[in-house]
Amino acid sequence: MFDIDRADFETIVMDAVHALPDEFRQRIANLEFAVEDWALPGDYARITPSGSTLLGVYRGVPLPKRGSGYNMTLPDRIVIFQQPLQRMAADGADLVNRIQHVVKHEIAHYFGISDDRLREIDAY
Repeated sequence: MFDIDRADFETIVMDAVHALPDEFRQRIANLEFAVEDWALPGDYARITPSGSTLLGVYRGVPLPKRGSGYNMTLPDRIVIFQQPLQRMAADGADLVNRIQHVVKHEIAHYFGISDDRLREIDAY
């Protein structure tokens, strides 16, 4: 376990977002990033096999599914869960790598890429 405070964790998350390739960052619209301690029960009910631990979640309408009626809405959210990531991390570098991976994974969902497709392209 590698424990850090919330502000430092949020900085790592935002550094991971800023490190995304420009072609992805420039297409991000109406999306915010947040850190929470743990996933909500509804997050598990929607998307996770029983017994899994969520490290992050995309809450929103994927970019390819946004139609003409998608306007004047609250931002979608990518939430990174601090506690499970810290518990898994061996040290600071490991935590940074895990956060970067989760941010990329959730950004893929924002762009409409499913978990099945991520497995197909060996993104796990």
